[in-house]
Amino acid sequence: MQKYQLRTRNRVEFQDITASVADAIRSQQVDSGLCVVYCPHTTAAITINENADPDVPRDINAFMNSTIPHRGDYRHAEGNSDSHIKAAYVGPSQTLIIHAGRPLLGRWQGVFFCEFDGPRDRTFYVKVMKDPHE
Repeated sequence: MQKYQLRTRNRVEFQDITASVADAIRSQQVDSGLCVVYCPHTTAAITINENADPDVPRDINAFMNSTIPHRGDYRHAEGNSDSHIKAAYVGPSQTLIIHAGRPLLGRWQGVFFCEFDGPRDRTFYVKVMKDPHE
């Protein structure tokens, strides 16, 4: 398992971590299998979406902010309830298929670390599992 550190600069941002995921797969020399990307934080998440147009993460954030506003009728005392809800909505992990030694992604897809309560120092993990029939 590989551990990665990153620093977010904004309260909400989507950082493309596709290269780190591909590096983790390459370092394990796995041609076929599965890869899990996991975020151990309650106010951050992992998603797969378009990485060609930076407006896509902006649009996702705009939708989430209109649906889950920063200030609302929340009871959590830290003032970041929206961040917890957004992280739960997106989810803490993604599983990717490994094919030909690379993550199997669509032409426009990338893997993103989603920050909802930054800026912070964050961690994510990549677990690569070889196909036992390889």
